Amino acid sequence: MLQFISKFTTQLQEAYEIGLNSDLKPLNKNINNVIICGLGGSGIGGKIVSQISENQTSIPIITHNTYSLPNFVNENTLVIISSYSGDTEETVSALEEAIKRNCEIACITSGGKVKKISEEHNLNHIIVPGGNPPRAMLTFSLTQLLFVFNNYKLIGDGFKKELEASITLLDSEIENIKTEAKEITSLVKNTTILAYTDASFAGVGTRFKQQINENSKALAFSNVIPEMNHNELLGWTGGNENFSAIFLRNESDNQRNQVRMNISKEVISGKTKTVVEAFSKGESLIEKTLYLILLTDWISLYLADEYGVDSIEIKVIDRLKNELSKH
Repeated sequence: MLQFISKFTTQLQEAYEIGLNSDLKPLNKNINNVIICGLGGSGIGGKIVSQISENQTSIPIITHNTYSLPNFVNENTLVIISSYSGDTEETVSALEEAIKRNCEIACITSGGKVKKISEEHNLNHIIVPGGNPPRAMLTFSLTQLLFVFNNYKLIGDGFKKELEASITLLDSEIENIKTEAKEITSLVKNTTILAYTDASFAGVGTRFKQQINENSKALAFSNVIPEMNHNELLGWTGGNENFSAIFLRNESDNQRNQVRMNISKEVISGKTKTVVEAFSKGESLIEKTLYLILLTDWISLYLADEYGVDSIEIKVIDRLKNELSKH
């Protein structure tokens, strides 16, 4: 996993070039809503991109991570299929259903059944490099989702300059990012991490939680402000030093939510001394998002080292898939 995280911006540049050279057909029907189907490392990009784009889009966009499609999905729905392997059974099932409903469909994959089906049905698709852990390929799925959004005129062309700026920013800040990640790791190791973000960065918090699960082989949880103020904050009444809180923040977060975060930190500090905050850098939402993703990726890797676990290994998930194949 070290080599993947170390090559984050290299991957981002490659993903950007793939997007620029993609050959997507233009829209040929009215689109009333968008649903992004994907799970795990392939699916989280959908949540992140939908939040990055929510102030530009004029139609509803939801993410979906199960076998079937909601009843509202029809021929005027854009269904985006994101499966890195191309063989994620839940996502393949959603793709087959979308075809039956005559939806507008675009696929992002490295191969497998999704690639085969998309070619057979002449669907819009972008092929990314295969053979790697899906969670290590977020740069590809996230970037291609932005290009798909752009193709269907859900967002403008501004994201391209923002991606270029992100590469420059992350390259210039990488040593600071790694230093901060090491400092945070030293504070939170051997605790159960609870990550908190502004609601508009929920996808970033979920990505962090997933990386702790898969890379560090540890339990972690994420929630958002203000929602956690209405329930989970009270749960900290039973908190103790076995837990840590990490607030992933942006100077641009909603002002009321920033006040809420400061108060929440004070409350939680009464139960554990391990309360940490990390601020993003960058101007655009894309820059801020990618900054926090890279920072938390490094934390998950450093924690794996602290715990003496193999950050790549996914034996439990492989076992689940093998058992499912028998039924």
